[in-house]
Amino acid sequence: AEDEVALFEKDMKEFWIQLKISYGTEQNNQTSALRDLCKETIEALSEKWSKKLKEEDLMIDKIREYNNEILQQSKYVAEKEEQLTEIKSKLNQEEEQQQNLTGIIQELKEELMKKMEIKSSKNKAAKEKVEQVSKITTLFKEHLGLEMRRIHDEQLQFIFRHIDHKDPDKPYICTLSINEQGDYEVTSCTPPLDCIPELQLKLRETNNFSAFVANIRKAFTALSYK
Repeated sequence: AEDEVALFEKDMKEFWIQLKISYGTEQNNQTSALRDLCKETIEALSEKWSKKLKEEDLMIDKIREYNNEILQQSKYVAEKEEQLTEIKSKLNQEEEQQQNLTGIIQELKEELMKKMEIKSSKNKAAKEKVEQVSKITTLFKEHLGLEMRRIHDEQLQFIFRHIDHKDPDKPYICTLSINEQGDYEVTSCTPPLDCIPELQLKLRETNNFSAFVANIRKAFTALSYK
């Protein structure tokens, strides 16, 4: 704007110089010729500056338009940055949840493996006890008149004979199983014996199966004499 003003002042000076020159050299010219010259010069200057002012107005409009576009672009970028921040936050939350879920799954796997190991150990112990009982079946049957049967639910049934001297074939029955804890448990006894809880506890403590069977036979024998 300062350059434009300086240019205008320059043009006016040139006009007045030209006017003075014309006036000095042509004093006898008619006044109307000077007015025409002045009018033409002023109209030329007016047209020139009017054109410049219009160009400046257009330039200002362009600048405003560019500023508006920049403002809109800035808002758009700010919105996108906010959305990106939200997405990053959600991704971080999902990653944290996934890590927690992975930890929980790992804990469940370890717990399941421990339970499977415990179950396998109990099954092995139960199998060993059953095998131990099976190995002495023949011995008991031949020497004590004892018959052993495997019945439902993996139970062992002991059938004692030669107990009652009046009726040697009369059966005395005791049924034994292995519970969920892997311990021996008497599930039935015919005829009933008061000493079953004591003998069962002793069997669990000593794991001496032969002694348990012998004591059951003794208890049945004592009961037959009553």
